[in-house]
Amino acid sequence: MSYLSLENVTKQFGDAVVVDNFNLGIEKGEFVSFLGPSGCGKTTTLRMVAGFELPTSGRITLDGVDITDKAPNQRNVGMIFQAYALFPNMTVAQNIGFGLRIRKMNSTDVHARVDEMLNLVNLEKHANKYPYQLSGGQQQRVSLARALAIRPEVLLLDEPLSALDAKIRVSLRQEIRAIQKRLGITAIFVTHDQEEALSISDRIVVMNVGEMEQVGTPFEIYNFPKTQFVANFVGSLNNADAEVIDPANGILAMDGVHFKTAEEDFASRKKGDKVKFSVRPERFSFAVEPKKDNVIDCTIENITFLGSVVRIQIKIGNTNFNMDTFNNPFLELPAIGAKEQVMCSKEAVLVL
Repeated sequence: MSYLSLENVTKQFGDAVVVDNFNLGIEKGEFVSFLGPSGCGKTTTLRMVAGFELPTSGRITLDGVDITDKAPNQRNVGMIFQAYALFPNMTVAQNIGFGLRIRKMNSTDVHARVDEMLNLVNLEKHANKYPYQLSGGQQQRVSLARALAIRPEVLLLDEPLSALDAKIRVSLRQEIRAIQKRLGITAIFVTHDQEEALSISDRIVVMNVGEMEQVGTPFEIYNFPKTQFVANFVGSLNNADAEVIDPANGILAMDGVHFKTAEEDFASRKKGDKVKFSVRPERFSFAVEPKKDNVIDCTIENITFLGSVVRIQIKIGNTNFNMDTFNNPFLELPAIGAKEQVMCSKEAVLVL
């Protein structure tokens, strides 16, 4: 049995179903991200685990104990919010120790635990400062320390980095992941930022309109999306319409150009079926091996420099695709309008 389990969890507000039949098991010490657009139900699901919302139906268990109807203060969970939610009239140390004092821990133990948490988040020199004297990143560290001070069984993070600038966001998410690993605590992280989810998660739950679209490791979610929504939401993607030509050999045609796919269930399709297929931009490259599965004639339409990546727009048949390649000072690029050949593996051709 999973350490944290959500079984057939549904949440309705009036006639609106916000979370629909959600099933997920999370192992102890696992870091799971809920990823999806605004309004997909990820925060509502997190709030049901925290006890701030009660499921309309379904069951939530933690370490074998049914917590479905328990109040937030009856669940040993720590929560970090997007807004830091610090008490402005309390020092950093007082904020961190707040939950401990509520639990009536004696003052000696409170001081010891607060010191431990200050050291954990590298804020020892800021113990006597007030929140307004701290940067946004420091305030979120205080929020993290306060949530961890009670030694929760599960740590819940509701888009905790969205209010921070890009560089601080990257460094703090790495710190959060390092602390989570060090403590071995089970964590759920809610985000709409795919890069965040891909970079720090053991598993990702991709959500859309209240339902789980796919659950898997970052590698599986990015490289083997199960649905068109996941493929489009996670990473950039080229999409095109095609027709099945040879199901047994994985051949499909777009604008008269043949592509070969390695999709396992492609053989179950019928010749003439209309399908959609996708190829990620980085899976294309200029052809250097003429015997590869997909070596395709194209025209160079445009070239855009994006820092570390160069995006080349190519036309295959009547359809435009993007091809991404790493930038380097010695990169030789074709002229716009040039006729070239590109290639991709059959595994890169995703039929969804």
